[in-house]
Amino acid sequence: MTMPYTEGDAPLIPRPHLTLPALRQAVATVVPSRLPEFFEDVQKAFVRAGDEDSVVPIRMFYREWGVIVEIERHPETARRLHAAEQAINSADPSVRERAIREAGEIVRAAHREVAGG
Repeated sequence: MTMPYTEGDAPLIPRPHLTLPALRQAVATVVPSRLPEFFEDVQKAFVRAGDEDSVVPIRMFYREWGVIVEIERHPETARRLHAAEQAINSADPSVRERAIREAGEIVRAAHREVAGG
């Protein structure tokens, strides 16, 4: 398995707390182009939480965006993920397989980090 972060892939910002204000600021800093998606997702999470009378959708929202920020705050890791996402469309099956494996490793590592190690 590859390492999720390479030497020299220092984070742009500290890992934010999984709260709405902290995540909003982190998204605005490391991936501002995704703010509209962030606000749409938070609205959907709160509506779903009300419909289901459960905080689970809100917790899932925090976790999902915590993972996005965890990846994006490491520029080299984000670059690797985006390259893998593009390579998934390759006509070459071996390229697609490597890309899927690389993307999965990055995302799983980010989930572990957000979950506390």
